[in-house]
Amino acid sequence: MTLLAVGSPAYDTIETPSGRAEDVLGGAATYFAYAASFFGPVRLVGPVGTDFRDADRALLTDRDVDLAGLTTKPGETFRWSVRYGKDLKATTLETHLNVFDGYLPEIPKTFRDSRFVFLANSAPAMQLRALEQLASESFTVMDSMDLWIEEQRTDLERVLRRVDMVILNDEEARAITGQSSLIKAGRELLNFGPSFVMVKKGEHGTFLWSRGFFFAAPAYPVDTVVDPTGAGDSFAGGVMGYLARAGIADEQHLRRAVIYGSVLASFCVEEFSLEGLKRISRAEVDARYQEFLRFTAHPG
Repeated sequence: MTLLAVGSPAYDTIETPSGRAEDVLGGAATYFAYAASFFGPVRLVGPVGTDFRDADRALLTDRDVDLAGLTTKPGETFRWSVRYGKDLKATTLETHLNVFDGYLPEIPKTFRDSRFVFLANSAPAMQLRALEQLASESFTVMDSMDLWIEEQRTDLERVLRRVDMVILNDEEARAITGQSSLIKAGRELLNFGPSFVMVKKGEHGTFLWSRGFFFAAPAYPVDTVVDPTGAGDSFAGGVMGYLARAGIADEQHLRRAVIYGSVLASFCVEEFSLEGLKRISRAEVDARYQEFLRFTAHPG
């Protein structure tokens, strides 16, 4: 099945207790597409600047990521600089939207029949623009952040009413609903429109709600987190990549997708940038998935 990601590649400068990586490939759509590519081809729509490196373009195309929707605009690619403390809490040092500022996606006609669609974290107006161009039968999933919750609430709620699933972290879920209880927040998010709600709790795992079932899973235990950048987007890539491969988003496959998402995120955080994902094979992804199942198996 066809899988589309709408968002932006970026260049990141990252400082963690493990070291520093400067001007490395990042961006929500990049992490998502690379993680999802372990399950099948991915279509990518987003803007880059004239500084976007040929080697990074080749890295994605070699993973069967179709870049027909990647628009090169005059100027520089989106840049982000972050410092993580010993507790791995992030402090953003600099954000330069560059060509991403005011960007509204134009989905190529050959991409508009995509059956599975991920709207990476971006302004709700951009997400709405993408939704307007997609086939009605697409299974659509969105991500967001506190900035849009605080400053563009009305448009954000419009997106929530139109998507099939939302993937957020626990702080974002609480901020949208005003609920301190994460269980109440997840249930209330269903009232905004989506059929499914996934809430990521970092190292504490993931909750999944629908109107008919609830599922909770721990995170895959990682000995050392080198760089948490992109973990959430790699999680989403694992989720959507698996669902697109299966061709269905029902309870059984969504539960499995959560586990695959956790597995891809666990590889991502073990090295800087995409290096943790670049060094692995699909066989290693499946092996860690099976290991995860053994970790969580009920003795009865």
